[in-house]
Amino acid sequence: MAVPMRLVRRGGRPKAVGDAGLSTIEVVILAPVMILFILVLVAFGQLVDGRGAVDGAARDAARAGSIQHDFPVAVSEARKAAEADLADVCVGTPRVSMSGTDFTSGGFVKVEVSCEVRGLGMLGIDIGSTVQGHAVSPIDPNRRAG
Repeated sequence: MAVPMRLVRRGGRPKAVGDAGLSTIEVVILAPVMILFILVLVAFGQLVDGRGAVDGAARDAARAGSIQHDFPVAVSEARKAAEADLADVCVGTPRVSMSGTDFTSGGFVKVEVSCEVRGLGMLGIDIGSTVQGHAVSPIDPNRRAG
């Protein structure tokens, strides 16, 4: 049953008294929904930014590995490059794996980098946010001497 509104005259104009406080209730209900919507947008933005950062770290790691003289040093330098690029992006340390052809001129180095990006974890939503990237770089014929 609807609550009857009564009209009150103030200053010569009638005013509805039955709607008093309705906009406050609307704000109380809609404000948390809008804040949650904004937080979800920020979380998805972090996932997109994390994907770009992981792809860039894989590219940098492949290049850092391809200019080294021998494979163990190349793996170490690739790992250092990826960790430096992803210091503020990943939760924990990124995982770096390196493979490719034999480590001679004319070969190539393939690096795969993966890490867990903050993303939706900041909202308490536990959706897998592990992002992977890979890059291939030719072994530099003028690489560093051993």
